[in-house]
Amino acid sequence: MGSPERPRRVLVIDDEEQIRRALRSILTSRHYEVASADTGEAGLEAAIDRRPDLVVLDLSLPGMSGLDVCRELRAWSSVPILVLSVRDDDQDKIAALDLGADDYLTKPFSAGELLARIRALLRRAVVGDAGPQVVTIGGLMVDLARRVVTVDGGEVRLTRTEFDILAVLSRNADRVVTSRMLLETVWGPEYSSDLVTLRAHVSHLRRKIEPSGGVPRYVLTEPGVGFRLVAGD
Repeated sequence: MGSPERPRRVLVIDDEEQIRRALRSILTSRHYEVASADTGEAGLEAAIDRRPDLVVLDLSLPGMSGLDVCRELRAWSSVPILVLSVRDDDQDKIAALDLGADDYLTKPFSAGELLARIRALLRRAVVGDAGPQVVTIGGLMVDLARRVVTVDGGEVRLTRTEFDILAVLSRNADRVVTSRMLLETVWGPEYSSDLVTLRAHVSHLRRKIEPSGGVPRYVLTEPGVGFRLVAGD
């Protein structure tokens, strides 16, 4: 008989004791193993010692900021990072995502949304290790190697730019991809602020892959930040 699968480890880095206590309660009730730290410095030490499967990181930390922690973590680890923020300024969220954070939640948040985001990030981490060449989400199939896209079994003709946008989103399914990342990846660094061009191409892409006349099913807009290809319902 094989040994039981170990609990997934989550490291919470937040200076608010009430938040740490609440997150520990929510996560342990779902059988996650939880470690916590109240400063960025302590969080980095815990990440080295505990090797978590996911990090929940507050941006507003005393001393070393959450952005600095994100930057340091990404220098040596690919662990999924879920950022927590009480700030209304989208620039902080964008900065965190550009530094390598995988997703963000704004405080206050519901336990259900927190757990859903964590499950999505952990699924993506596992899928990412396998390096899939074909991404299937509902009726949408993206063959990254052959550059073929089908919707409900029928091939959809995309322009090169439309496919490149969809490919970036597919490789990061269930992850927020910033507008800047899309622009720099698809067009190049000199286009990093050309939001009009990006929105126009995303609009054309949606017309080809989304259900007609309805709310987008696959490519969702994260206001002020970027886009997300949603893998779940």
